[in-house]
Amino acid sequence: MLLLGEGVVSKPRDKMGAGTWDRDCLTLGVEEEFHLVDLSTRRLTPRAAEVLSGLSASTRTFAAELQQTVVETNTPVAVKLDGLRRHLEGLRAELVDAALPLGIGVASAGTMPLSVPPVMITETPRFRRMLADYQLLVREQLICGMQVHVGSGEPDVAVALVDRVSRWLPPLLALSASSPFSHLGKDSGYASTRSLIWSRWPTTGGAGPLSSAAEYDALVRSLVASGVISDPGMIYFDVRPSSHVPTIEVRICDACPSVDTVVLIAGLFRAIVARELARYDAGEPSLSVAPVLHRAAMWRAARSGLEGELVELAGPRSVPAGVLVRAMVAELRPELESYGDWETVHSLSEMALAHGSSACQQRDALHRRARIDDVIDLVVAQTCGRARDSQIFRGIPSLLEGYAPPGFDDAILPDGRPRPSHAAALEAFAAMGPGGLQMCEEALEREKSAAGMVFRPSNSSESAAFPVDLLPRILTGEEWSRVQGGTSQRARALDAFLQDIYGEAAIVRDGVLPAWMLDRSPGHRACGTAPPAGARRAHVCGFDVVRDADGRWLVLEDNVRVPSGVAYAMLNRRLMKRVFPELTRAHDLFDPDAAPALLRQTLEESAPPRAAASSPTIVLLSDGPDDSAFFEHETLARLLGVPVAQPKDLVVEDDALWHFDSSGRANGQATPSRRRVDVVYLRMDDQLAQRKGANGRWLEPQLVHAVRAGTLTLANALGNGVADDKAIYAYVPRFIDYYLKEIPLLEQVRTYHCADPDERRHVLANLDRLVMKPVDGYGGIGVVIGPRASDEEIAGVRSLILRRPGRWIAQETVNLSTHPTYERGEFQPRHVDLRVFVYYGDEPVVVPAALTRVAPSGSLIVNSSRGGGAKDTWLLR
Repeated sequence: MLLLGEGVVSKPRDKMGAGTWDRDCLTLGVEEEFHLVDLSTRRLTPRAAEVLSGLSASTRTFAAELQQTVVETNTPVAVKLDGLRRHLEGLRAELVDAALPLGIGVASAGTMPLSVPPVMITETPRFRRMLADYQLLVREQLICGMQVHVGSGEPDVAVALVDRVSRWLPPLLALSASSPFSHLGKDSGYASTRSLIWSRWPTTGGAGPLSSAAEYDALVRSLVASGVISDPGMIYFDVRPSSHVPTIEVRICDACPSVDTVVLIAGLFRAIVARELARYDAGEPSLSVAPVLHRAAMWRAARSGLEGELVELAGPRSVPAGVLVRAMVAELRPELESYGDWETVHSLSEMALAHGSSACQQRDALHRRARIDDVIDLVVAQTCGRARDSQIFRGIPSLLEGYAPPGFDDAILPDGRPRPSHAAALEAFAAMGPGGLQMCEEALEREKSAAGMVFRPSNSSESAAFPVDLLPRILTGEEWSRVQGGTSQRARALDAFLQDIYGEAAIVRDGVLPAWMLDRSPGHRACGTAPPAGARRAHVCGFDVVRDADGRWLVLEDNVRVPSGVAYAMLNRRLMKRVFPELTRAHDLFDPDAAPALLRQTLEESAPPRAAASSPTIVLLSDGPDDSAFFEHETLARLLGVPVAQPKDLVVEDDALWHFDSSGRANGQATPSRRRVDVVYLRMDDQLAQRKGANGRWLEPQLVHAVRAGTLTLANALGNGVADDKAIYAYVPRFIDYYLKEIPLLEQVRTYHCADPDERRHVLANLDRLVMKPVDGYGGIGVVIGPRASDEEIAGVRSLILRRPGRWIAQETVNLSTHPTYERGEFQPRHVDLRVFVYYGDEPVVVPAALTRVAPSGSLIVNSSRGGGAKDTWLLR
């Protein structure tokens, strides 16, 4: 079958013949076994003789096997992988052409799930004797394997290599795994059921270290003499010198539906042989593995395939299959490059890890519609070289089995395929397997702990680790562009609105906004008139954007008081880069670390005219450690290069704001240093009215005095709460038309104001299907979601609305989109929103640092104050 030159067919031999290894040209050949399937019943059919009779090639190319349901092919010798591919594809095509007119499909897989015909062995004296001797083993030998041969010559060298190459075998088995089902159609729980069946034969497994061909031949003779096997052809060691051609062959692999997998394994095995041959020539000792450990590693590969952990024998330790496969490919790069195989093998290995093993694809096919016929049709189609079911071929990660989003999902299409934006990330996660993801989750927690990344929910007195999910949310350039345009437009409209209502209030005069709406808004305050006409009001905006059940982008809320979260968006990316460095590098992403520079630029552009043009003095004003977002305050101040001030550190004297920096004491100064402040980045709003400055007087009136004097800018301006008002939200599309003369680029949710008698009647009649919100609420506080509320909650909100109708609005329920979120070893659909930040100095700039917030299980409220978490948000360029 195989020799050292293209197209040369060897003669059978009883013992390994003499010869020499051609170290520079190790040749390749492959034996493949194929099931024959009745295309009408999908069951195995014992018609190998009929199929073989229709083939014109020599019997050395096509052959019968033990069972009449199996046909074997033997490729000619190949030197290059592309030559081997041509041989494989040609023989498959010839076999398919002979079988198809008979109503027979050809299937290359370790097992087929409907394989219980009457046992019909091929009638030869050897096979009849095997049935008599081995009984059950022969009757259940309804399996197909694939063997790769590498041309050899020197018998002693071939025998020495048998043990040397054994340590490389587990990942090869994992790559080939294609037999998740038993012959009764049951899921075995293994990726390679064939391996379990095969291992029952008495001469499978490792041969152990052998010193010479003479020792090997003596071992074979002893086994035959023992009566355990009848002839040398029944030596089924994992790796062996071939019994009939001058090659060393690996026998552990399942038959593979995809020719790509066969070519990949062949390229890897030749590189392994080349590596170990060079080590042998250099006199380096064999890196033998204890037989028990090697057997355990092979069992793990059969159990897990590419979807779980494998044993790294050098440790030994358990690692994700993708880690071990990539390490093997990288280590063999010199040998692969020497044969011109590097690019092919590297590409095919990444494809294999991305798509998952055939076993995983078959399980996905079954789980999608619970039809075993789909599994058989898939294998038959892939054996013929057709991707009959592209969604299976792409390989939805096994971790998404059973994933059932209630509506629109940002990562998964309705038919179960990954969205193109998420396909690469999902396939990479699939390659890691559950064990790999668990390791990544643990690494993420360590990184968060090291960064001190915490947040205090509103129902807690203590800060806790901020929840961050493993799987990023990915927005395409087109999606992000749409969000950018809509939020930038909204920032311009809201800032124009704030300037107007604290000025001439033209929008009220022109009847676009009812006067009573401002009168009843708790955020409409006299202090809002302090900034001079034309001054920017909404320097830092945060917009909560969602997708509904149809995938539409909607603005859910506007935040122009003290929107938080940009530091978490930056830190999420830093965590992901540490945990998934290769994955993040593989995508062309906007860098959220641009946010601090953009924020500082915005604050400097907003400085009052009296400030130094080159470098105005900025402080971040916080309520201190008691603030739930104090971690972000400290983080942003550090990145901005400005101090964190608390109310007790500030005082207004001579119309100017001064900051007493207590850190001066640590520098040996007797008193704190004092600096004049031009811009306050205000990270407290409602609390400010109850805080006193360094002189013991209420701080807010002092700040308003400095703003009126033109010496200070507050970012954001006091009084901005009127634009955060949930009732005002309903009018923002009118603002866009009125102030900008533009059409809204983003839609928003239908909103009803309970102060309006007609709308109040509608709300009270539909409390069980609407979402009720207090107009002055934020952080999700006070929200009642009608479809999920209890009778008591509905009665309670009805009473509140009737008592103070002007304080409440109601909105149509939006079935927020979901995103796969990793928890307890599986992905679950969790509702998400997207907080988008716009910094508005001279011009609005949409920050490339969006924050995806994730609702707790069973909740629609994504806000961090209510226990929600977050995801890293990837914005594709």
